[in-house]
Amino acid sequence: MSDLDLCYTNARKLARMIRTRKVSATEVMRAFIARIEQANPKVNAIVTFLPEQALKRAKALDRKGAVAGPLAGLPIAHKDIVPTRGIRTTFGSPIYKDHVPDDDHAIVERLRDAGAILVGKTNTPEFATGAQTFNPIFGATRNPYDLSKTSGGSSGGAAAAVASGMLPFADGSDLGSSLRNPASFCNVVGFRPTPGRVPNWPFPNAWDTLWSLGPIARTVEDTALLLSAMAGPDPRSPTTHAEPGSAFARSLRRDFRKVRVAWSPDLGGAFPVDSRVTRALRSVPGVLRSLGCVVEEAAPDLSDADEAFQVQRALGFVEAYGELLKTKRDLMKDTVVWNIEQGMKLDAARLAKANVLRSNVFHAMRTFLERYEFLALPTVQVPPFSVDQPYVTEINGVKLGNYMEWMKSNYFITATSHPAISVPAGFTDDGLPVGLQIVGRYRDDFGVLQLAHAFEGVTEVWKRRPPL
Repeated sequence: MSDLDLCYTNARKLARMIRTRKVSATEVMRAFIARIEQANPKVNAIVTFLPEQALKRAKALDRKGAVAGPLAGLPIAHKDIVPTRGIRTTFGSPIYKDHVPDDDHAIVERLRDAGAILVGKTNTPEFATGAQTFNPIFGATRNPYDLSKTSGGSSGGAAAAVASGMLPFADGSDLGSSLRNPASFCNVVGFRPTPGRVPNWPFPNAWDTLWSLGPIARTVEDTALLLSAMAGPDPRSPTTHAEPGSAFARSLRRDFRKVRVAWSPDLGGAFPVDSRVTRALRSVPGVLRSLGCVVEEAAPDLSDADEAFQVQRALGFVEAYGELLKTKRDLMKDTVVWNIEQGMKLDAARLAKANVLRSNVFHAMRTFLERYEFLALPTVQVPPFSVDQPYVTEINGVKLGNYMEWMKSNYFITATSHPAISVPAGFTDDGLPVGLQIVGRYRDDFGVLQLAHAFEGVTEVWKRRPPL
C-alpha cells in the first residue's frame, strides 16, 4: 500500500491495522506528515504543524507493544479555536496570534485519552465567524477540488485537510453552519450533533445550546468513530447528555423500508437555492426510495427561525467578545464588530421574544418529525465560490441582507436544536461538491448517522478524491 493510499484508508480500518500490527503507528504518522508537507502548501488547511512531536508520540506508542484506545495511532488536528495547552491557539485573530493556552479543551483531553496523536491545528476564520475560512494571520484555506474556490467554514481547514488526505478525520464546531457547510464544499461528512452531545469547555456561556461541537470525516462510519470518542457527559459542561460516547461505536446498519422521509429542495420556499445545487441533488428522492424510504416533498414551518437565530447569535457575540471590542476594535474583522454591535442593541423585549420564537421553532420541527422520521434538504444554498469573495451577497438575483443569510439552509436547522449531518451527494457540472443535509429527531443522533451511512453506501460520492 502506497503512503497516499494509507492516508486515504478509512480511519476505522486504519486503527484496526495499527492494533493488529499490520502497520506501525510510526509508519502511519510518517505517511500523514509527508502528505501534509505535499498538499498543505496548496490548500493551507493546517496552520500549526507539529511533525516532530507527533512522530515522537507515534514511536512511543509502538514501543509499548499493546495499543490501547479506539483511536490509538491516528493523527488529529484541532480547529484553531479549540484551546490546546502549550500549543498556540489563535482563534484566527491577530489579537491572539501569539496566544498559548494553559488548559486543554475537553475534546482535546478526550481524543488524546482515546489514543489520537496531535499533529497540528486547522485553519478557521477570525473567531470562527463566517462560512469562508480566511484570516489575517494565516490567509485563506482553499478548496482541494478547485484551488480558486473556498473550502467553506468555519471548520474549513478541518474539512479541506480531511478531503486532501492530510488527516483521517478532524474536529470542528457549528453555530450556524460551521461543520455542515465546509463538509458540503469539500465532499466530506460533517455532523452537527444535538447540542450537549459533546462537551464544550471552556466556553464563555456554560449554558449555551446554540453551539455544537462535532466530527468531520470522509465516511459516516469514521464520523461515528470520532464522535464515540468526543461525546458523553462532563461535569464542567452542564448541558451535556448522560449517554456515553460508546453508544456511537455500534454498527450503523439499518433497514429503512417504510421509513418516512420528507424531502424539501428549499424548505418550502424559505430561501433561494442556486440552480447548480438543485441540479446536483435532483437524484436524492430516488436514492432514498431505493433504500425503501417513503419519500414525500414537505417542510416544517420554520418562519420564526431567522429572528430567533440572529438575536441569540448576536447575544453570544456580546458574551464572547463584547469586552474585547472596547480595547481591540481596530484588530477585529468588520463582520465580527457588526455582530457584536447588533447584540449590544438588543433590549429585554427582543431577547425574550427570541427565546419564545426559538421554542416555537423547536416544536415546529418536533411535531413535523412525528410524521416523518427525517428531513432531507440541501446543506448549502450555493456551491463553493471564489476564495477571494468574503461571503455570498446574492442568490438567483435575490440580494441578501447580511453576511450570514446565504446559510439559512443551515442556521434555520440550528435554531431547532435537532441533529443534522451533511453527507456527500453530488457534484455540479463543473466538478464542485454538493452535500445533502439530513435532519433527525431531537437527540436521535444515531438515527441520523444511520440514514447518512445508508445514503452514502448507495451513492459512493465520497470516493471521488480531489485532483491535487
